[in-house]
Parts: sequence; C-alpha cells; structure tokens
Amino acid sequence: MNLNGKIALVTGASRGLGEGAARALAKQGAAVMLLARDGALVQKVAQEIGGGAAALACDVSDYAAVERAVAATRKRFGGLDILVNNAGVIEPISDIASSDPAAWARNIQINLIGAYNVLRAVLDGMAKAGGTIINVSSGAAYRPLEGWSSYCASKAGLAMLTRSIKLETGARGIRVFGFSPGTIDTDMQVKIRASGINAISQIPRADLSPVEHAVRGLLYLCDSASDDLIGEDASMRDEAFRKRIGLG
Repeated sequence: MNLNGKIALVTGASRGLGEGAARALAKQGAAVMLLARDGALVQKVAQEIGGGAAALACDVSDYAAVERAVAATRKRFGGLDILVNNAGVIEPISDIASSDPAAWARNIQINLIGAYNVLRAVLDGMAKAGGTIINVSSGAAYRPLEGWSSYCASKAGLAMLTRSIKLETGARGIRVFGFSPGTIDTDMQVKIRASGINAISQIPRADLSPVEHAVRGLLYLCDSASDDLIGEDASMRDEAFRKRIGLG
C-alpha cells in the first residue's frame, strides 16, 4: 500500500493498537499525528517513528483540546486524510449494582463522547476534501458481557455513530468504517485478565492475537479495495474479512 502524501491522525496512539496503527501508517508513507493523554509516552513513540510523525497530548473527552489538536495537525501537515478513532478505556470492570457512577460515566465520556468529539472536529474539513475514518469498535458493541456494561454501551453507541456518518456524509466522499480488532495482546487485556470477570478474562495470553494482525486489517480499510464495507463494522473475527487481508 502506498500512502505517500496522505496525512493521518491516530488517537490513543501511545500504546497497543493505536501505536501499532501509527507505526504502520508511517511505514506506508503517511505523515502521522499521534494523540494520547500521556504526552511524554506518545512523544516517545513519535520520535521512534521519526520522519513525518509528530505527537500531542490530548484528552479526547475535552472537545476544545481535540479541536486544537485537529487544527494543529492540519496546520503542520496541510490537511487530514485518515482518522483512526482509537482512544478508549475498559474501566470500570464491575457489575452494575456495585459500579461507581463517576467511573461508569467517565468510560462513556472517553469511549463515546470522546470519539464523537474527534469526529465533530474532523468532519467539516473531510466533507470538503474526502477522507477515511476508522472507528475502533469491538465485539462488545453487539455482545453484552457481565462487568462491562459501560464499555459495551459505549461501543454500541460508536457503532451507531459510524452508520450515521455514512448516511450524512457518504455522498461527499467520506469513507467510514467500524473496525473490531478482536482479542489482541495489549495492556487492556492485562487489566481484563486481572479482573477475572467474564469469559474474556479467562483467555490465556498465549491465545491472544498479535497487534500486527489487527493493524493489517486496519490498513486494509485505508485502501479502495474495502469500499464495499463502507458504513459497516469490519471484524477480525470474520473469516471472510481475514481471508481478504491474507490471514484466512
């Protein structure tokens, strides 16, 4: 894939899938702006990538901060072609009856409202020039899991946002996808295993998929070969999709 001349923005880019996506996009020739709440860590990742990579500390739950980050991306690189809307948290892992209301709301604030904030900040410019949006979803958007009520609710909301964007902007050249990466070996899975709640926590680390596999699927969505999936949720659990990206 040749992404020379393309400009990408990746949220939650200091670790896990976000970091992997940023590195892969840069390797394919894109200039990449990395965003994460941990400014020091995300700057370190950008420095390791080198070349056309830059980084900013940004809490996606703060719309003003997101707006500034998007403006800074366009000022530095001259535009924005690809958004990987990846920032998210799993906490609180708790049954509803004993959950902390503030922590539950914070999950929605980051995973759903934060994703909306980034979409709101980029859509106007993309509607004029086109672009690709990948909202990182989860099987939890469609499958309820005990202890994950806030996470499931937030990802279900994000899935509906993806469909809404297709209806509102598809005619203006915006390619939007949901993307479910599956159970991949990240720091989030460490927290899940430590909780001991629900079947996902019982999956041994050796059985988790490597981040590189999910990155491969994410990159595929940046190519026109995936146009028939626009508005849908591409899943790494889908054998047909895995075959398309050479993993079947």
